[in-house]
Amino acid sequence: MKSIAIIGGGAAGCFCAIELKQRLPNAKVTIYEAQDKLLAKVAITGGGRCNLTNSFRDFRDANGQIQSLEYVYPRGHRLMKRLFNTFSPVDTVNWFESKGVKLVTQEDCCIFPQSQDAMEIVHTLERLLKQEGVEIRTNRIINDITDLKEDIKVVTTGGKKTEKGYEFLTKLNIETEKPIPSLFTFELSDKSIKSLNGTVVNNVTLSIPKTKFKSSGILLVTDWGTSGPATLKLSSYAARFLSEANYKAPLTINWLSKTQEEALATLKKAIAENKLKKLSSINIEGLTNRLWNHIISRAEIREDIRCSEVGTKQMNKLSAILTSDTYEITGKGRFKEEFVTCGGVSLKEIDQNTLQAKKHPDIYFAGEVLDIDAITGGFNLQAAWTTGYTVASSISVE
Repeated sequence: MKSIAIIGGGAAGCFCAIELKQRLPNAKVTIYEAQDKLLAKVAITGGGRCNLTNSFRDFRDANGQIQSLEYVYPRGHRLMKRLFNTFSPVDTVNWFESKGVKLVTQEDCCIFPQSQDAMEIVHTLERLLKQEGVEIRTNRIINDITDLKEDIKVVTTGGKKTEKGYEFLTKLNIETEKPIPSLFTFELSDKSIKSLNGTVVNNVTLSIPKTKFKSSGILLVTDWGTSGPATLKLSSYAARFLSEANYKAPLTINWLSKTQEEALATLKKAIAENKLKKLSSINIEGLTNRLWNHIISRAEIREDIRCSEVGTKQMNKLSAILTSDTYEITGKGRFKEEFVTCGGVSLKEIDQNTLQAKKHPDIYFAGEVLDIDAITGGFNLQAAWTTGYTVASSISVE
């Protein structure tokens, strides 16, 4: 009888264990979890609603095939595209619905349980683990993987915040990429923007000057800087760059996600239609009045100027600020447990089809322990389901 140890009781570990028992009912499968309960991060993901995958609608070609995934998986996109042939987002939806979980797809392509309750996912996985006879050992920290007596070891531990978190792999001579935070908010030094605390802008483009790093989406201004999907995406894309820069870098905000010429045309139209009004009182699409007045101040235009008095030079300055408003990142925001770690076991160390360690045929890797991470939107959990399934199906055909 084959014995299999799964180190880590998160999404990938539990999913892998269930699939293993369904494929190898006579195998002894044991999950070793360092905490006192399984699936702790699943319980809080998606704000407690569990964004368990994504429809990937925006990444499909005319035939419905998923194309480049670099936009959502800054690290590991080639491997994820390959593994989707084994277990895709559609397979994830079918799997959970076959277990009785009703799902709903939002307009933004994020998929949640219809109940909007992450605990439904947790309880479903726990029920299946019990049903399949998986042995659970909580409060078990594995300091040396070679101490485990099982025939096969599957490592699915969550993201590690320091390199010491991978010391249990030391004896295996397996290369790891330095673990650093991903999906974090930005602290900004400018007090004026922080005074806009609570302001939401639905469509901005963020970028780091003189780099390729850029993101678009909703921006939330906070009392420490910026947050929201646009910020989190950029933090993911630029995770290593920002870490090496000690989280100090310029940040350019395009408040309208338009070119300067397009912004200038928008301004001219709004000013022409409101000649008798004060510039500070007109509406600019997508901007709150408070933010618009902040833009006017940034352009060093007096508060009481009327639209009829605004000259070409001032309009050019306004359009420049609207499309290229630059601040200084001075640090990363407060780390949240549900957020992701960039880094982990180097993908050069594993078989790209089975996720088996090249140097150790009895060891596999799945989930966040691998150097795979994604932006928000259900993509990180999809990586957990896909890699967990891949390992289970690889072991079952040995």
